[in-house]
Amino acid sequence: MIKFGIIGTNWITQQYVDAAHATNEWKLVGVYSRTIEKAKSFGEKNGATKFYDQIEDLANDPEIDAVYIASPNSLHFQQAQQVLAADKAAVVEKPIVANPTEWEELYQTLEAHPKARLFEAARHLHEPNFQAIQKQVGELELVQGATLTYAKYSSRYDSYLAGNEPNIFSLKFAGGALQDLGVYLAYDAVAWFGMPEEVAYFAQKLRTGADGKGVAILRYPEFDVTLNIGKNVNSELASEIYGVKDSIVMDNAAELNQVEYIDAQGQRTVISETPDDNPMIAEARDFARVINDPENEKNATDYQNWLEISRNVNKLLYNLRQNGKIYFTNEKEED
Repeated sequence: MIKFGIIGTNWITQQYVDAAHATNEWKLVGVYSRTIEKAKSFGEKNGATKFYDQIEDLANDPEIDAVYIASPNSLHFQQAQQVLAADKAAVVEKPIVANPTEWEELYQTLEAHPKARLFEAARHLHEPNFQAIQKQVGELELVQGATLTYAKYSSRYDSYLAGNEPNIFSLKFAGGALQDLGVYLAYDAVAWFGMPEEVAYFAQKLRTGADGKGVAILRYPEFDVTLNIGKNVNSELASEIYGVKDSIVMDNAAELNQVEYIDAQGQRTVISETPDDNPMIAEARDFARVINDPENEKNATDYQNWLEISRNVNKLLYNLRQNGKIYFTNEKEED
């Protein structure tokens, strides 16, 4: 049983705790929040017995094996560093860090602490329907491009419209549509097609400087992939991957609830399965098997593959931001 702690007490943390407990591989022990009262309020209802208002105390607690980090984006790097340096597993909500420099520093910490493990909680990468698409892409005679859409109105946008600056729309907290919903589409592109040769990001910026929505173009040697991303609009558009006369159609490039392969004759075949009610169960199960048996050949191979995809996704997101001239607070502009 993996005894874990959490940083962050929002809805996504609750979803991960529920998923982790559903696997019967994890047990919540500790909760960090800025106040002990808030940590207790979240933790006691979920079975936790330890509460912290200092991250160092959580990271260095010998009873804790792993820490799930769901704080604002700008805090991920420092908090993950503390967890890894304590020889623990860090499960970090996407996006794992803001830029490739931070990512490589985390990797150096991993190398210095071989017992530690680092996971980016990109949940859909671990789901069967994601892997079914990846398999079907490999069976296409020729890939001629894709259009991937994920646009979902954020409840925090109402606060923005009221004149506030929520974390998710703030450059101080590494926010914006690309850094949130865009991570799902970046994972799709990197895992299914590899790294593009050129990128462009046409961002619709808010008064905070963060992007509320945008369109990214990823240019590969023989095709382009378009990413439609938004946190201030809703979209019901399907996403598609184009073959020659065939295609793969998904209801949503992040949720992946329904996926069909349409052959050259127009025959539709459902290649998806009914997903878990909690979409984070698959990742919690995958992370658990690596933590519990890191020397197993398949587990070790999968872990290294996840790390490499995470590195490339981080690089892709950074390149798109640079092209779109979106710079986080204290981040230098490139010439």
